[in-house]
Amino acid sequence: MPLDTIEPTLAERWKDLRATEPNIRIFDAAAKLGTGEMSLTRIDPEARVRRLKPDWRAVFDAIPTLGRTMALTRNRSAVHERKGIYARAKIDADTGLVLGADIDLRLFLSGWKHVLAVEPDDARRHPSLQFFDAAGSAVHKVHLLEESDRTAYAALVDALAAEGEAAEAPAAGKGHGHGGAKADDSRPVEVAAFRAAWQALRDTHDFFKMLRQFGVSRLRAFELAGEDLARPLAQGTVTTLLERAADSGVSIMVFVGNKGCIQIHTGPVRNIKPLGSWINVIDPAFNLHLRADLVAGAWLVRKPTDDGVVTSVELFDAEGGTIAMFFGARKPGKPELPAWRMLAEGLPVAGGS
Repeated sequence: MPLDTIEPTLAERWKDLRATEPNIRIFDAAAKLGTGEMSLTRIDPEARVRRLKPDWRAVFDAIPTLGRTMALTRNRSAVHERKGIYARAKIDADTGLVLGADIDLRLFLSGWKHVLAVEPDDARRHPSLQFFDAAGSAVHKVHLLEESDRTAYAALVDALAAEGEAAEAPAAGKGHGHGGAKADDSRPVEVAAFRAAWQALRDTHDFFKMLRQFGVSRLRAFELAGEDLARPLAQGTVTTLLERAADSGVSIMVFVGNKGCIQIHTGPVRNIKPLGSWINVIDPAFNLHLRADLVAGAWLVRKPTDDGVVTSVELFDAEGGTIAMFFGARKPGKPELPAWRMLAEGLPVAGGS
């Protein structure tokens, strides 16, 4: 066989791509190469990569010993990075909660499959724990910082190492891109009954149950609800929202997730930096990187609760997947912040002048 007909290996194609695009993110590289992030991570020539046992309870019991770290969760359109100390996770069957002052996560563990410990050769890059689904898509990452406890990290890796086990090859192309369950939106819906159920909500957590009851996606629900409950917002909403939040100092909640994990920041945002197609929050403990050009729709949403109406701004991609959600900072039993409601209600509507 002539040499020029030999298909280059994934490692060779990954090397060539990094040579031509040295700053490419591994998520984007995996998409270009038609594989999962896990496959590229495992063949990284500039890092020692060790497989750990997928014992989620044991791993998350040990993560708090690392001290201050950076939690990272992303989907196709947004990256959410939050620095802080992990509280001990509450894990029940296939779900988990991390409810710390800094790190706030919802874990959907039924799709989690692999965990890798990645130790770069370059001292400027910090070690990390990286979690993947069966397709090799990353669902969550924990990056060490300068102040993290390296001794505790080494102990965690040694205790949970799975060096002797064969690694399964991820089935690339079947991973997640964004959060949100698929629904058959072609089914007819009795709109009056749907609106009545919405108006009878007592807690925001009951909203997903209502979607399942009527068999509709989140986006379809907003389209059916009527403008008193959900109204479309103008293009550029996310930039306007973040800039106004920074100017006012109001504390907000920023949700970004995928099918395996939702990560939440609660607090003010201050340093808003548009850069090309990206809108970025660059704060000491919180970074958000969001592709504004991939936002196909934005909605102002009102949900009744026992604590009063809860207002959110929710972003969707072209496939109807959730990119990010924004709320005012609040706790159960407390009404939402008037400053947040005023900010959200003041965002320009779609088609407005």
